[in-house]
Amino acid sequence: MGKGAGKARKKLPKELAVVRADNCTGCEACIEVCPVDCIYKVPGEDLPTVQYFVDIDLERCIGCSLCERWCPWDAIDMVPTAQIGEAVAEKGGPPSYVEKHQAELNRVADSLAELYKEQLAAKPAKASPKAAEAAATTG
Repeated sequence: MGKGAGKARKKLPKELAVVRADNCTGCEACIEVCPVDCIYKVPGEDLPTVQYFVDIDLERCIGCSLCERWCPWDAIDMVPTAQIGEAVAEKGGPPSYVEKHQAELNRVADSLAELYKEQLAAKPAKASPKAAEAAATTG
């Protein structure tokens, strides 16, 4: 089991990576540069050993954007975490993969987007220097 597996995340990144499966050639450039090993191969239906694309485990993605920068096929987008559900719902892929996995992928993406929004709402607003000065003189 990987480091930190099974633990709740303390903080989500501002952006998460999403593979547009129809553009992915399975070259593995992204897999090689991912520092947290959150990118995995998805075998193709007809020729599983030579035909595949990659997908991203959003629960492990740290938003570093290395995969997006290294993808030679421009198949990876960094998406604001609050909008990750829409991006995952539209990313495409082989029909059988989409049919089998899309509901779970959407569930994970939507839950991460909600968690991110909750984290933003719970974050205390930073006071401006003038507000801090005013509070110090009135207290």
